[in-house]
Amino acid sequence: MFTESLMPRFSDTDALGHINNTKIPVWFEGAREPIFRLFTPDLDPKDWHLIIAKIEINYHGQLFFGQQIEIRTYIGRIGGASFDVYQELWQHGEKCVSGTAAMVHFDYPTQSSKKLPDDIRAEFSQHLYSE
Repeated sequence: MFTESLMPRFSDTDALGHINNTKIPVWFEGAREPIFRLFTPDLDPKDWHLIIAKIEINYHGQLFFGQQIEIRTYIGRIGGASFDVYQELWQHGEKCVSGTAAMVHFDYPTQSSKKLPDDIRAEFSQHLYSE
């Protein structure tokens, strides 16, 4: 599991005083950085090897301004050329949001998927989600 903590900013709130639902995909993407670095250590976009095929977000509770948030990032599934990143947002000891991003190891010049390297598979196995 990879973890990251953040403190929501006032600008992250909506008119009801909750964290705006549009912030969650951005926070989840930011917390996927350790996974991105496995494929592109310097995060050079000219040497990028991933695409997102699908994202899904489930809201379980409200998130609030001024209270620390922990993002937990796991590998949910390892396929041939694709994998799922499962993530959770925790605040005040409760899981408030969960989500999954289906990602594909991708070769941009040929516009096709390619097999996940064995060393990355091995690293992924260290971060598998288990309930």
